[in-house]
Amino acid sequence: MATLPDPVWPVLVLALVSAGDALLCVKPVAFIAQCFRDVDFPERWWWVMPWIKAAAAAGLVAGIWVPYLGLVTSVCLVVYFVLALAFHVRARDFGRNFFVNATGMFLLCVFVLWFSFLR
Repeated sequence: MATLPDPVWPVLVLALVSAGDALLCVKPVAFIAQCFRDVDFPERWWWVMPWIKAAAAAGLVAGIWVPYLGLVTSVCLVVYFVLALAFHVRARDFGRNFFVNATGMFLLCVFVLWFSFLR
């Protein structure tokens, strides 16, 4: 297990994706708002999502220089998307949001964790 990412590029890609996702959640674009509704995520909590996603991006970038921070952030992102998948399963939402968005992000996060920190 590496305390700093090696290689760094997958971590930067995931940080960029997370930052973009955070921006899309500030005033949720239509497909994200619909996803939140489909899994019954309360609208009063939507404001939290951009902060969580921005913190993930910041943690990944800072983790390039701060030992273990990138690793911990990567693990947290995997857990986040396991929970997102569970929300979709609980809501029986097996459409595009489940298979493309949540599963795709889960696989990307697992890949980054494995490729940059665990192998």
